[in-house]
Order: sequence, then structure tokens, then C-alpha cells
Amino acid sequence: MARKRSASANNKRKASRSRSSSSSSAASKGHAVTPYLTIAGASEAIKFYRNAFGARELGKTALPDGKILHARIKIGGSMIMLSDEFPGSPHKSPSSIGTSTVTLHIHAKNVDKLWQQAISAGAKVMMPLDNQFWGERYGQLADPFGHHWSLSQPVKMSRKEMEEKRSAVMSMFSQGQHLSHAEVTTASAVNQ
Repeated sequence: MARKRSASANNKRKASRSRSSSSSSAASKGHAVTPYLTIAGASEAIKFYRNAFGARELGKTALPDGKILHARIKIGGSMIMLSDEFPGSPHKSPSSIGTSTVTLHIHAKNVDKLWQQAISAGAKVMMPLDNQFWGERYGQLADPFGHHWSLSQPVKMSRKEMEEKRSAVMSMFSQGQHLSHAEVTTASAVNQ
């Protein structure tokens, strides 16, 4: 009888380890970090993200006044959670603090098309879309709710083009200048 109990206990431990390892391997196959955005106007933001980036709404919980308590959207293969800003909450929207402290990045198959789609939806250019010295076509936008986005796509560039862009940027940094993204792009274009 003791052997039967012992075998049963061993089977339970093995099953527990198997569940534990399969759940951790499942997390490692996908994105393990999901951004959670606080937004002044979350319902409008969901519409914007749909129009700008092709977001799909996965679900939302709204309060009687229409404010979003919690919502989930998916852009490409990545989930983003979001809610409205609420008085007394420690979580503040970019409009409350005056800026965004993070940039959300989208790798695109056709970055020029996605860029135009986002601008048409109401995004503002922070750094123009351009071929950058690291070999990507890259630019930065701000959405109408204050969150920052960068979009990119790998591009083929000659070594000469990459080095010219890199040299222009490094030259400005070596002079102790703190550059805005627009200045980096302009300096690269001028030195070509």
C-alpha cells in the first residue's frame, strides 16, 4: 500500500513539473512583456490605433459613463492593454505628465504605407521616416493621446551611405551637441 501511495505522489509531482515547464516554455515562445497604456480618451484611442496601425480589439470593460476600465488590443502579433486615466490613480496619461516615458515600436513589412496610414489617422511626426545609419528605414510619431511610436523596416543600404550617415551623427555627438531626432536626420541628409 505504501508503494501505491508513493507512486501516486511521484506521478503528481511529475505532472506538476510538466505543467510548470510547459507554461514557462509557452511564455518564452511569445511576448513576455505586455505594455499597459494609460490614456485620456481610451475609447477614441482604440479607434485611432485601429485606423493607424490596424489594431484589433480583443475585449474591453467600460464603466457606465463610457470610460474604459480595461481593454486589450492586438497590433500584429503583439497585445497592448489600456485604460482611461482615473482621478486618484498613480497611473497618469502622457497628457497629464506632459510627455510619454516610453516608445512603442512596430516592425513593418511596408513601413512607408503604415507611416502614411498613421499620419492620415492623426499621428504627428517627431522624427521623419528616413533610411538610418543602422540599416533601417525608421521614424518616430506621436499619437493624438501623447504616446510615442517608432516604425521601421530593414532596408538595403550601401556601406558608403551607412558610413556617411553614421559619420554625420557621430561628428555632432563628438562636438558635445545634444541632438533631437530631427537634427540627426537633417545632419545625415546634409552630409550626403
